[in-house]
Amino acid sequence: MDVVVGRVAKAHGIRGELAVDVRTDSPEQRFAPGAVVAARLRDGSSRPLTLATIRAHGERLLVTFDEVPDRTAAESLRGALLLADTDALPPTDDPDEFYDHELEGLSAVLTDGSAVGVVREIVHSAAGELLAIDMSGREVLVPFVREIVPEVDIAGRRVVLDPPEGLLD
Repeated sequence: MDVVVGRVAKAHGIRGELAVDVRTDSPEQRFAPGAVVAARLRDGSSRPLTLATIRAHGERLLVTFDEVPDRTAAESLRGALLLADTDALPPTDDPDEFYDHELEGLSAVLTDGSAVGVVREIVHSAAGELLAIDMSGREVLVPFVREIVPEVDIAGRRVVLDPPEGLLD
């Protein structure tokens, strides 16, 4: 299984450098020279890329890949998701930290046990993480904070919600 570790925002400069939005808590491990990531392109195809250089640039990283020699090649990667193999991810030591792939597919239930839906994805926003929950074909975004999501039970394949009134309407 693959997990998203970044997204290509845009080409940077003329030598094939790319601006990448980081989506991992371990960028020093995921974005190290020689590391291979899979790029899922906007058309749905994928290709492996080998990281050559990495440098910080504000909130983003500027990276080059061995397979991307110039700006034209870099432009073709705009919007691509960068994926790492979940088997290569280190275990989390903090019981309150989770990888996105661990949460996706979990059942969402209320504190009384009644079913709400299924966690489809984790949305990373400037305001924090949101659980995108499929409620019978309707997507509801739930802030992923302890006050609203008091329990995450990976082994039991569920998240417990205690939403404020109106959040799920």
